[in-house]
Amino acid sequence: MTAVTRVAKALIVGGAIALLGGCAAVNTSIAKRNLDVQTKISTAVFVDAVKRAQRKVYVDVRSGVMEFDRNALSRAVREAFIGNANGYTITDDPDEAQYQMNIFVITLEKASPTAAEVALKQGYRGDVGAGAAAGMVIGADSRHSATGTVAGGLLGAIGTTAANAFVQDVTFMLVADVQIKEKAAKGVIVRKDTKISAKVSDAGTSTQTVSEATNKKEYRTRIVTTANKANLDLVEAQETMFKKTAYAMSSFF
Repeated sequence: MTAVTRVAKALIVGGAIALLGGCAAVNTSIAKRNLDVQTKISTAVFVDAVKRAQRKVYVDVRSGVMEFDRNALSRAVREAFIGNANGYTITDDPDEAQYQMNIFVITLEKASPTAAEVALKQGYRGDVGAGAAAGMVIGADSRHSATGTVAGGLLGAIGTTAANAFVQDVTFMLVADVQIKEKAAKGVIVRKDTKISAKVSDAGTSTQTVSEATNKKEYRTRIVTTANKANLDLVEAQETMFKKTAYAMSSFF
């Protein structure tokens, strides 16, 4: 077999690899054409039942994420409470509120496959070099031609990379820690013991124990919301992510 024939064969096979890479991109665009938003709660919270007049919640939303729109999530929480079946409402007066819900958004960003798997056991798996590897194998002819191998591998890699550049499986993840404080009934005193550990040097740590009496019970949980779609951007995902996260928060009451 001449060198020209081997190169031509490699180009044909490499083209097939590129086509397969393109097919994978098309499959992704079809399978992930609709926005999929999922919300999960680490631990359920059960607050005590109170009279309707006391069913008022003060909400405080904070975050260290620059891209996070605090006002948008606050509005979503307020809207979620409007339809609360148990009659709980939002108040701007913390002294009037029976409950205080503190929300801190830790993360609102694209999630890597590893982060998505760890946070929600969900996400995509892929290997950008898969097209190159397949091209290297198929591109080699029965005489193990180095020319065919390199040409097939290069074309396969280019085809797969180009297809993936146009169609990407994107996941955004929102992680919010939620603290709910509830006023205890009259005559009930809640004792709170807090341990604070800090490293003071390479040789050891310092531990402080703080005990206090309070009239508030405290609950803590975490809410994780993911949005997945082909070529997804945050603007498209944010509203639905906030609505589902807010609905989960209002469901504690």
